[in-house]
Amino acid sequence: MIKTLLDNFSPGDNAVIWLIAAFVLAFVMAYRAFPAILYVSNEKHLMDEPDSRSLHSTKTPTLGGIGIFLGVIVVITIVGAFLNTKVLLLVMGGLTVLFFLGLKDDLTILSPGKKMVGQLFVASLLIVFTDTRIIGFSSILDVNTLPYWVSVGFTLFVYILIINAYNLIDGVDGLAGTIALTVSAIFVYLFVNAEDLSLATIAIALCGSLLAFLRFNFSLSKKIFMGDTGSMIVGFLLAFFTISFINMAQVDEASDYYKASPALAFALLFYPFIDTLRIFFIRIVIHKTSPFKADKNHIHHWFIKIGYSHLMTTILICSINFVIVCIAFNMLHLDLNIQILCLLLYGIALYLIPFGLHKIKNSSKITENEVG
Repeated sequence: MIKTLLDNFSPGDNAVIWLIAAFVLAFVMAYRAFPAILYVSNEKHLMDEPDSRSLHSTKTPTLGGIGIFLGVIVVITIVGAFLNTKVLLLVMGGLTVLFFLGLKDDLTILSPGKKMVGQLFVASLLIVFTDTRIIGFSSILDVNTLPYWVSVGFTLFVYILIINAYNLIDGVDGLAGTIALTVSAIFVYLFVNAEDLSLATIAIALCGSLLAFLRFNFSLSKKIFMGDTGSMIVGFLLAFFTISFINMAQVDEASDYYKASPALAFALLFYPFIDTLRIFFIRIVIHKTSPFKADKNHIHHWFIKIGYSHLMTTILICSINFVIVCIAFNMLHLDLNIQILCLLLYGIALYLIPFGLHKIKNSSKITENEVG
């Protein structure tokens, strides 16, 4: 009876229930794992020691990535037989490789070069064996289709850019997790519309795991950080979602996003991208140092410096990024080059608003003190 039921079961016929079940399973697995991870971290002193760059003053466990990985991997393992097994197995393999690389970096030290090699390896597996890559520039600068090897090389570059850009924003409580949760939820919507339940399932499993993580990341007494383990696997999944979305749109001329997918993908990850570009400019051009030398010049650091709390910084940045995405969805009818130009203009302008508001607030206080 059970065999007959399984043979006749189709996730596509029960997509809403299926996705809810995947979300709940990922959330429960991750949520139940974090107390054990916290206990082991405390017992074995696996803590992040505050330094000159830290925005926290107490020792904090950095193994949150373990719980996120567990939630996603359990969902993929259990539901894999009903979906696109080839894609799920490759994603699971890539996650596992990055999980152990990140874990080694969290527990000891792993050189940037070795992490880069691992990232290139797992990205190459997905590109070669699934042929999921950015086919062209969708008429950006009048470039449509790229030669195969140029396409593969550019897609590898995008993977590395997104993974490391996401890693760089992990500096304020809740910021990296909330950005990833919002972006993943939007990808669930996009993949459901594209009728790709396999990708939608992975995306919603990541949502469940991240929601459980945020419960502890925001906690005062049971706080845990994502660590390199978490930032690498989440960054990898966001990169995979982004490239898969662009690829699906580019091969389907009937898609609503056929000529607009690069702009929408840019909007979804606008904050990590713009912060990385800004940081690299400051480090290379102004300070004339290595672009990988850590500092406190990220946008979230400046929000903290001018007086915003961790929570308010996260709320502001995530709200701005969400507004940017909403505007991008309403500009899909425009020429792609115009979309990207407008995105840069209104995106940068929106991130300057909190600084303007703070300046106005301080000016008002000064005026009141002078009057008083």
